Amino acid sequence: MNSEMKRQSSRDAESERLRLVIEAAPNAMLMTDAAGRIVMVNSQAEKLFGYERRELLGQPVEILVPQAARGHHHGYREGFARAPAARPMGAGRDLHGLRKDGSEVPIEIGLNPLTMPDGRYVLASVIDITARLNAEKMQRALQAAELRESILDNLPFSVISTDPSGIIVSANPAAEHLLGYNRHELVGRSVLILHDREELRRRAQELLLARGAAVSADFQVIVAASSRGADEREWTYVRKDGKRVPVNIAMTAMRDESGQVNGYLKVAYDITQRKEAETLIRHIAHHDALTGLPNRALLMDRLDMAIHQARRHGQHLAVLMLDLDHFKRINDTLGHLVGDRLLLGLAQRMQSALREVDTLARLGGDEFVVVLTEVERRESVVPAFDRLMQAITAPLTVDGHELAVTASIGAALYPEDGDDATALIKNADTAMYQAKAAGRNGVRWFTASMYEQIRERMGLGSALTRALRAERLKLHYQPELTLHDGRIVGMEALARWSDEVLGVIGPERFIPVAEESGLILELGEWVLRRACRDCAALRRALGRPLTVAVNVSPRQLQSKEWPQGVAQALADSGLPPQGLELELTEGTLMENPEQSAEILRAVRRLGVGVVIDDFGTGYSSLSYLTRFPIDKIKIDRAFVRDLLTDATDAAVVGAIIAMARSLGIRVVAEGIESERQWRHLLGRGCDQGQGYFFGVAVAADEFAARAREIERWSCSGDGAAESVPRALDAG
Repeated sequence: MNSEMKRQSSRDAESERLRLVIEAAPNAMLMTDAAGRIVMVNSQAEKLFGYERRELLGQPVEILVPQAARGHHHGYREGFARAPAARPMGAGRDLHGLRKDGSEVPIEIGLNPLTMPDGRYVLASVIDITARLNAEKMQRALQAAELRESILDNLPFSVISTDPSGIIVSANPAAEHLLGYNRHELVGRSVLILHDREELRRRAQELLLARGAAVSADFQVIVAASSRGADEREWTYVRKDGKRVPVNIAMTAMRDESGQVNGYLKVAYDITQRKEAETLIRHIAHHDALTGLPNRALLMDRLDMAIHQARRHGQHLAVLMLDLDHFKRINDTLGHLVGDRLLLGLAQRMQSALREVDTLARLGGDEFVVVLTEVERRESVVPAFDRLMQAITAPLTVDGHELAVTASIGAALYPEDGDDATALIKNADTAMYQAKAAGRNGVRWFTASMYEQIRERMGLGSALTRALRAERLKLHYQPELTLHDGRIVGMEALARWSDEVLGVIGPERFIPVAEESGLILELGEWVLRRACRDCAALRRALGRPLTVAVNVSPRQLQSKEWPQGVAQALADSGLPPQGLELELTEGTLMENPEQSAEILRAVRRLGVGVVIDDFGTGYSSLSYLTRFPIDKIKIDRAFVRDLLTDATDAAVVGAIIAMARSLGIRVVAEGIESERQWRHLLGRGCDQGQGYFFGVAVAADEFAARAREIERWSCSGDGAAESVPRALDAG
C-alpha cells in the first residue's frame, strides 16, 4: 500500500511538474490522450482560443480545428496515435485554429508523443503567427511597392496616376521628361493642365454627337473619349514651355477592394516621330517628288472640292493645262539634272505668280495643271495667263546655262466646258494640243469644235492607212537649180494624196496625222523607196546626175535601224548614194541631239547627203551646225519672200549665206517667185534655188520633159514656157 501510494505520489508529482512546465511556456500548450481528448491546457491556450480551461478539458481536440479541416486532423490524430513520432513545428496557409467566437487564427504547431505510466499522450505546442504573417505580408507589399516604383521609374513611357476627379497623385521620371515639369509641380494639380483646351472642346462635341448627351466635366471627356477605341487614344499634350506633343494615351481605372473607382492610371508615349512619318508618307502620296507640288491624286481632290464650292456659290473656275515647248531638247543637250533644276525653278516662279486660293500641280514630265477659282468669265483669266507666261518665258540661269523656254496652254472653264474634274482636265488637255498645233507659245480655250477636228483627224488617219496600203498616194517632184547657170541638179520629193471621197488632201493636213498615228514610219519608208526608184529612172532618162531630197520625220531619226533601211532602198533602186539627200528640220535634229548626230554620221558613211530644211526658223545656231554632218541648208521661204522689201529679212539671208559658206556648207533658197529674188540671191553667193518661179512639183513621168523645158528657158533668159509660173520683173 505504501509502495502504491509512493508510486501515485510520484506520478502526481511528475504531472504537477509537467503542468508547471506547460503553464510556464510562453505559447499555447495543450495535451491530448490517446483518444484525442484534451487533458491539459495552459493559460496561453485559454487566451489564444478564447476558452476557459474547464471548457476545454475532456473535449475532443477537434473543438479547436475549423470544420473544413476536421476530417484531415482526425485522420492525422489516429495515425499519430498508432505510430507516435516527434513532429517539428509547421505552418501553412490552411493551418488554422478555431476560436470560441468562431473566428480562425493562423497557427504553427509542434507535436511531441509522450508515454506516461497510465498511457500515451500527445503534447502540442501552438503559436499564433498572425503578427508574423502580417509582417511578412507588409514586407511583401513593401517589396512589391519598391518593385513597382523601380519599374515605373525606369519605364520609357509617361505614367501619371490621378484620383477619380483627375487630380495628379504621382508621375514618373518619363512624365517629367516628356512634359517639362518636375514631379512636385504636377502632383496636386489637375491633369487638364496637360491637355489642349480646343482639343477637349472638340472631343466633347464628338461625344455629344455620338452619345446624344453632353459630358459633364472636362476630365470625364478624356476618360470617355479614351475608352471609345484605339483611334481615340491620340491626344496632344501641352508641355510646360507651351510646345505641343502628340501622344498616345492608355487609361486604366484603378479600383478598391469594393470595386469602386479610386483613381486612374494614364500611360502615354510620344508619337511625334510616327506622326512625322505619317505626314511624310501622306505628302509623298499626294505631292510630286521633285517640285513638292500636288500630284494628280491631290489635284483631283482639290479640283473636286473647288467644283463643289463653285457650284454652291454659282461661280466659275478655270483649269489650265500647261506643257513646256521642246523641253526634251534641254534634257538631251544639257542633261536631266539641269532639266530637273529648270522644272523646279519654273514651278517656284509659277507658284509665286498665282494666288493662294489657286492650285498648281505637276502631272509628270513638263506637264502642269493650274486651277483658278472664283473666276467671273474667260476674260478675267487673261491676267493669270500673262503672269504665268512671264514667269515661264523670263530667262532662268541653271548651272551656268541661261535658259529661255515657252509653254503651250490649254484652258477649260467650269461649267461651260465640263461639270466634273475629269471632263475639265480632258478638255483643257485637248485645248493645249491645239495650242501646240497652232505654233506653240500660246493659249487656246477649249471649244466643242476641237472634238470635231479630233474626229476629223481620226477619220483622216484611217483613210490615210487605207490609201497607203492601196498605194493611192503619189510623189511629185519640184526642181532645184544652180542659180549661176539655171541647170537642174536635183529635186525635192513631195507626197500628194487625192481621195475619191475626201478630195485633194494637202500634206499640211495628212503629215501631222501620220506623225500622231505613227503612220509616218510606214509613209516615210514608202516615200524613200519610191523616190530612190524614180530618181534612178530620171537619171537614166536625162543621161546625167540628179539628186532627190526626201524629208525625214523625227520618228525615223529616233530609230537606230533607219540607216539600214536607207541603204536597202538605195540597193533596191540602183540609185548611187550621192543621188540621195535627206532633209531634216532644226527641230527634228534637236529632239535628241546625241542620237541624231550618231545616226546622221551613219548615213553620211553611206555617201548620202544631209540637208537642213526651213533654216532660220529654229535654232539657227553656229554651234549646232558644227556638231552635225551637214552638207546643205535651205533658207526658209519666209525670209526669201520679203527680202527685196524688208531690210531685216535681207540681212538674215545674207548672214545665213555667209555663215554657211564659212563652214563649207552649200545653200539653197526656197520659195523663189521672181527673177529679182533670183538675181539678189545669186549676188549674195547663194548656190541653189527652188520655187514657183522655176516650176511647180510634177509627177515623175512628167519631170524629165519639164526639166528640159525649164533649163532651155532659165539658161537662155528668153520668155517662159506656158507651164512655168514665174513673175518677171520689168527692171
